[in-house]
Amino acid sequence: MKRVGILGGTFNPPHNGHLLMANEAYHALKLDEVRFMPNAIPPHKEMRLPATDKQRMQMLQLAIAGVPYFKVEKIELESGGVSYTYNTMHLLQEREPDTQFYFIIGGDMIDSLHTWYHIEELISFVQFVGIKRPGTEAKTTYPVQILETPEMNLSSTVIRQRCQDGGPLKYILPEAVEAYIREEGLYGARKIT
Repeated sequence: MKRVGILGGTFNPPHNGHLLMANEAYHALKLDEVRFMPNAIPPHKEMRLPATDKQRMQMLQLAIAGVPYFKVEKIELESGGVSYTYNTMHLLQEREPDTQFYFIIGGDMIDSLHTWYHIEELISFVQFVGIKRPGTEAKTTYPVQILETPEMNLSSTVIRQRCQDGGPLKYILPEAVEAYIREEGLYGARKIT
């Protein structure tokens, strides 16, 4: 049976914290691949997407370039609407019945699992894998396999603010993603000349 990790999110923009989480899960769980799954409309976040779906996809492709076990999963963007993990994982399991999926979440999502749509049913067919983040409890009554990994306190919100303020982006974003953000003028970032 194929073992696939799913890392969902807005990826607005994708950053080195996302890559670290995916890589740690890949190795710890001996996965065949990890798929980055951008959502269309996130149910747990205010909808503020300064980057288009196409731009988020392009940034993800740039972020994972050269890593053969990283892929992009487009199912939620193709489905459109609010992206509920319960519905998405049902679709993925129907499409790939011979795959065991591991849904990778950060500490903030572990803390809020009790608010997820149909969480009781979801935990019956999806293995949750949690990765702690500084400033989160990372505790829940639901079955989550917690991985001990290096913690990186990065968020897309902080990165967007840095872009707007002209702050440094080196070492928090893949170089190709930073270049793309500057080229496109995303998040108020200025081109470096």
